Amino acid sequence: MLVYDAIEKIEVALRTQIIYHWSMNHGGHWYTNPKLYRSQHAFDNQMIAIKDELKRSTETFIDHYYTTYTSPDDPPAWMSLEVISIGRLSQLFQSLSKGPEKNAITKYFGLNKVDLMENWMHAIANIRNICAHHGRLWNRRLTTHIDLPTHPRYDFVIKKFEYQGIYPYKLYPSLCAMVYLMNIINPQSTFRERLVALVRSCPWRHASEMGFPVDWDDDPFWIKIESDDE
Repeated sequence: MLVYDAIEKIEVALRTQIIYHWSMNHGGHWYTNPKLYRSQHAFDNQMIAIKDELKRSTETFIDHYYTTYTSPDDPPAWMSLEVISIGRLSQLFQSLSKGPEKNAITKYFGLNKVDLMENWMHAIANIRNICAHHGRLWNRRLTTHIDLPTHPRYDFVIKKFEYQGIYPYKLYPSLCAMVYLMNIINPQSTFRERLVALVRSCPWRHASEMGFPVDWDDDPFWIKIESDDE
């Protein structure tokens, strides 16, 4: 439940940034422009999937668009992309060509490589699906391995040369990525503190199964630094 709550907030931030940057540069119906995609095949696949999700939507604003307007065929991005899943949003982001929009979003979330942003979105979308279906998460071997940043813009859990012993298929690095994103999206979020308290309450063998290293909570990344005002 704790992870699911954080992913909901990350999803809103990702969706907002994607809609904003492409709409500002290419207009509200940018997602229907095949020239913005990596290939015609990628465009065709995304349009089929998005249209399918629009047909299944029961949102009033989607119904209002179709009953009020005849052109363009589908609603603008700030409506259409509101009803697609985070998994579809992740696939859409990957299918789009690299350019200033992807670079701006990657920078906004404190990363330096578009490929890393794509990987994090994909990994978090998969974890969200596990949570949504009440699946076992704590000692799961994740099929989507999360990549660790080499030059993050802000403090990350460990330096590059210390990444040995961190298993990308375990939950720990994904939790690190989520905390990193939440620190950017909402610096006042208590996700990190609640996560630390929860893991500390578990037997050590459980934390180890999740990939937490020994003395993990001694790392400054996990310690909230109080501001002078506080």
